[in-house]
Amino acid sequence: MIDIKKLKETTSDLSIIYIEDDLSIQNAMSKYLTKFFKFVSVANNGLEALELYKNNKFDIVITDLSMPKMNGIDMIEEIRKIDEGQPILVTTAHSESEYLLSAIKIHVDGYIIKPFDYEALNFELFKISQKIQKFRENESYKEHLKEMLIQKTKEMSDNYEKTLYSMIELIEQRDTYTAGHSKRVAHYCSLIAKEMGYSQEKCTLLHQAAILHDVGKIETPDAVLLNPKNLNDIEYKLIQEHVNVGYKLLNSIPMFEPLANIVYSHHERYDGQGYPRGLKKNEIDELARIMIVADAFDAMTTNRVYKARKSVTEAIDELIELTNKQFHPEVVQSAKIVLKDITIDENITQLPKTRLEEERFAYFYKDNLSQVYNQNYLDVILTQNNYKLVFKNMIIFSISNFSNYNKQNSWEKGDEILKEFANILELHLNKDVLIFRIFGDDFVVISKNEIDITGVVPILDMFVQKHSLTYTLTILDLTTQKIEKLTDIELIQSKKLNQ
Repeated sequence: MIDIKKLKETTSDLSIIYIEDDLSIQNAMSKYLTKFFKFVSVANNGLEALELYKNNKFDIVITDLSMPKMNGIDMIEEIRKIDEGQPILVTTAHSESEYLLSAIKIHVDGYIIKPFDYEALNFELFKISQKIQKFRENESYKEHLKEMLIQKTKEMSDNYEKTLYSMIELIEQRDTYTAGHSKRVAHYCSLIAKEMGYSQEKCTLLHQAAILHDVGKIETPDAVLLNPKNLNDIEYKLIQEHVNVGYKLLNSIPMFEPLANIVYSHHERYDGQGYPRGLKKNEIDELARIMIVADAFDAMTTNRVYKARKSVTEAIDELIELTNKQFHPEVVQSAKIVLKDITIDENITQLPKTRLEEERFAYFYKDNLSQVYNQNYLDVILTQNNYKLVFKNMIIFSISNFSNYNKQNSWEKGDEILKEFANILELHLNKDVLIFRIFGDDFVVISKNEIDITGVVPILDMFVQKHSLTYTLTILDLTTQKIEKLTDIELIQSKKLNQ
């Protein structure tokens, strides 16, 4: 249950527009919303609301779906053209499932079933308001970072090296999954440049540029920068923009201007297929050619969420394979000499290590319904576990014939069952376990240590019996049974069903 006082604190300075053609519902709901929001506007249909929206700024849009003149779906699509990130909640009756499905497809932030359950409404309002406040805090934080960056440059112009490291620490405080990357790239750059016979002056210049090569990420949205999953095309373009931002930032500060062009070229390729300018061969700055190799080598030898790191030998082999494609041959020739004896810290990983990092990670990997982890995160864990066996025990809890339960009792009641099932697992299993919801109605529990189920089984037994359900347990020893991906679990479940 949402604390009303907390809800009021979160919503007190936000504005909202509520669209509903049924005047009795509109009056009741708008009256309720004024208890929490500073500004509440109402509209009778999508067309009227759209006109209001064009002339005003609203933090939240709450809209019915089935309305005259312009329905909620068409209105939402028009709003998205104006502001793609506008937070939107939809209200719908059970009979409007087609409308609701359409709304989900265009990425609304939540939905509320009519007639309204005010507790559920409060939950949705709190969730979306909290998201808005966090976004505001983040924007303020980014502005503060820029101010700090400028201030630090002014204050520490007499200590150039300290300024370099201070700046990159500002970036890595946000991008914790690549912390240490810039320093490692700078080290590899120095080794390669010395082997190639560059002067001490140029080696120093390259080292300094490498320290700051990702400084443009100060402008990368958190939703992209902190996203541990594979990026889609739009997100990838956003992350690419950090090169242009970094160049402009460094070029505007006299003490860093000599580094700007090196940083500008560190994602170009020998074959001209790089970015942002598509330079090729000797069009690429000579020091940037070294950074391109060093940057790639560090990426290859660092554990990524979806990809285990390569060994030094494997990474060097890949550098050689991509010679005359991605990399300049003379740089690779020197890199394979100086990097072959590099010792890689095996503890470098993109997986979260602190409580704060876990919370950031959870933003992308929590199951919205049950609040345990989702199957995407399990896929990540299994990939990492295949490289280095950390989790040794797994239990699969499968609720039997759950689709029949949904048909007989409604999807809403089915959702409640899943939430309660997950809650029982969280309350009565060891605190060191990780719990995931997969395939809709299965739960997977993994742990580094033996999983004690003596306390949870009797409670689950009573729970499922109460609702005329059953479940099965599958206990797996990951030290003897290789589970590399979700499909391996699916295969185990399938075999069990056919026995």
